[in-house]
Amino acid sequence: MVIISGCQNKRKSQKVISIHKAIVVKKNDSINIDTADYIKRIKALYTNGNSNKFKKTPFPLPGAILPYKRVVAFYGNLYSKRMGILGELPKDKMLKKLREEEAKWQLADSTIPTVPALHYIAITAQSTPGKNNKYRLRMPFHQIDTIVAWANSIHGIVFLDVQLGQSSVKEEVNTLSSYLKLPNVHLAIDPEFAMKKDEIPGTKIGTLSCYNINEAIAILAKIVKENHLPPKILVIHRFTKAMVTDYQKIKTCPEVQIVMNMDGFGSKALKRSSYHMAICKEPVQFTGFKLFYKNDTRGRQILYTPQELLQFTPKPIYIQYQ
Repeated sequence: MVIISGCQNKRKSQKVISIHKAIVVKKNDSINIDTADYIKRIKALYTNGNSNKFKKTPFPLPGAILPYKRVVAFYGNLYSKRMGILGELPKDKMLKKLREEEAKWQLADSTIPTVPALHYIAITAQSTPGKNNKYRLRMPFHQIDTIVAWANSIHGIVFLDVQLGQSSVKEEVNTLSSYLKLPNVHLAIDPEFAMKKDEIPGTKIGTLSCYNINEAIAILAKIVKENHLPPKILVIHRFTKAMVTDYQKIKTCPEVQIVMNMDGFGSKALKRSSYHMAICKEPVQFTGFKLFYKNDTRGRQILYTPQELLQFTPKPIYIQYQ
């Protein structure tokens, strides 16, 4: 259960595509990317005869990370060794291991450059209401500063992950706006910990509607436009269909690239099934896959290799290790 306690934020911030025989993409007159190359790269992710229908999506603004690079991320929080590899290992050892995983992916697929990422849980769900009665805890900004500095040291990017508790998307995402103005900082939201007023994080799986997700997209798009930034990536964690409702109504735009990330753990067979059910059948734009160093390797189980995951359709372009 992803719940921690005992820290305070003591200071203010410093600072469908339809693929059968062809791809159909919305036109956007304001872009100047190589659209033919973009389509070719998207098609490469959807090989192996997949017949799913995907939403039409706009071409991204220049400077987009996806589908030009594959993101390889370490997930966690510096206050807890239980929440992921990012907080479990000392900095130097953790960064070294991240670069090793990144190299494995680069070797497995030389057609797409990799980029390392630190996926940091900036707002954590809590089992107690806290002083604001919202069952969430915001991490101190000096800790986010540390994560950004670490990512800069390896020429990587950052994802700030939000577990809402009983708060709202608008309220929590806006607290991170000063960081989201940085070109290499992106956003993630975890519906598992999005609770209704009478629910406590960790007691059940939460859910977000398309309208909640569209609020996050609107905030990111506004930041990109006002600050003349390349597109932001928005990662949405998911391992059941109920975690995201009305996915068809999620709005895509040139300013935001959406990744639906398969967040479940277990055996290879279970994870493959979850990826097919929760991600492939209801994609939005790009797909991701999470690998758990501990929960995926219980008993005699072993992690999926990059080579094995590259056989999936669509091929995940965001890879996360916890």
